[in-house]
Amino acid sequence: MISETNTPPIRDKEYLQKPKEKRHSTIWIVLVICVLAGAGYWLSRRPSGTTTATQDAPKGSGKKGKGAGGPTPVSAEKVKQGDMGVYIDALGTVTPTYTVSITSRVAGQIIQVAYREGQIVHKGDLLLVIDPRPYTAALEQAEGQLERDQALLKNAHTDLARYEAAYAQHAIPEQTLATQQATVNQDEGTVKLDQGNVDAAKVNVDYTKITSPIDGRVGLRLVDPGNIVVANGTTSLVSITQLQPITVIFTMAEDFISQVAAQTRAGNTLEVDAYERDNKTLLAKGRLLTLDNQIDPATGTVKVRAQFANTDNRLFPNEFVNARLLVKTLKDVNIVPSAALQRNNDASYVYVINTDSNTVMSRPVTVLTTDGLQSAITGVQPGETVVIDGFDKLQDKSKVVVRQPRGQQDNGAPEGAPSGHKGHKQ
Repeated sequence: MISETNTPPIRDKEYLQKPKEKRHSTIWIVLVICVLAGAGYWLSRRPSGTTTATQDAPKGSGKKGKGAGGPTPVSAEKVKQGDMGVYIDALGTVTPTYTVSITSRVAGQIIQVAYREGQIVHKGDLLLVIDPRPYTAALEQAEGQLERDQALLKNAHTDLARYEAAYAQHAIPEQTLATQQATVNQDEGTVKLDQGNVDAAKVNVDYTKITSPIDGRVGLRLVDPGNIVVANGTTSLVSITQLQPITVIFTMAEDFISQVAAQTRAGNTLEVDAYERDNKTLLAKGRLLTLDNQIDPATGTVKVRAQFANTDNRLFPNEFVNARLLVKTLKDVNIVPSAALQRNNDASYVYVINTDSNTVMSRPVTVLTTDGLQSAITGVQPGETVVIDGFDKLQDKSKVVVRQPRGQQDNGAPEGAPSGHKGHKQ
């Protein structure tokens, strides 16, 4: 009985130990596989072939990887010497020199619109006509009143001359002569008043014909014939904007005020270029006109106005443009592509190629100015060759091979073009 009772626990213990041993075996198998995989990966990263095999390999056979110790392919350009401008770049707004919103100075019905929408008009050109008949009639009334009072004045002068002669002969008292003199003065004042009424009536008649006060472009039509307009109303009848010349207003940091002011005081004309939003397409070339009279304390900038002839009307009112103000020109400086400049925490540097050994060395430089594509620097000499791409594998004394520029392969065919077809210059 005791033997039968103790048998099942022993079998259960063996049953529980078997999975545990199986798990230990599986873990060892996985560890062996990982070790073998790591060893294979390490062997695959070793340099392929010995030094002797590499030297004996024919040129151009296969690609030389980093492990092969071959030269790093790079693009390069020579340092040039020339002149380069120092620019101030800013976002500007095209602002017309003059903008006129025309309203009527007399009330009446519009009987004619003499312009076309978008038309270029000149000073004095007819734009609108208001019914002149009420004002012509008022002019005739004023002229009639003037003629009547002029006749009375003439008669008063005649009586005055007669009274003066009679008074000289002591035929009339002095009071009578004085009264006639006052009558003449009164009639002269009346004639002046009538003349003023005539002039005012003529002005009103002239106001019925609305003409352009400036040269410019007419906007969209805002009123149609048949409408009644009021005198000196707030609603504009037509707007005219001067396009030639036109100005661009942009902001400039206060740090540049002293440089710009020094140039203007010396009588120098500072050039300003206006580019489209992509900062590539030149719209117009102009000149600095003036600076504002105070700095905006909130932004630390000052407004600048530049003027452009705009003969081709490429600058449009209220258009946003990129303005470039040429402050000064650096003469005979070293110019390199901006892509050649590398920067670290301390300074800027470039990789200069030693053409004798085909190796590169980093050299610290000082950037004088840049225009985005090119930069003027010190620390290099004209004619030296600098790397402009392929920096990720470079370090001092690294061997390099200069790639042929894209589009200048054998026979002038661009890279990737079928054999026998010559490429074309852009």
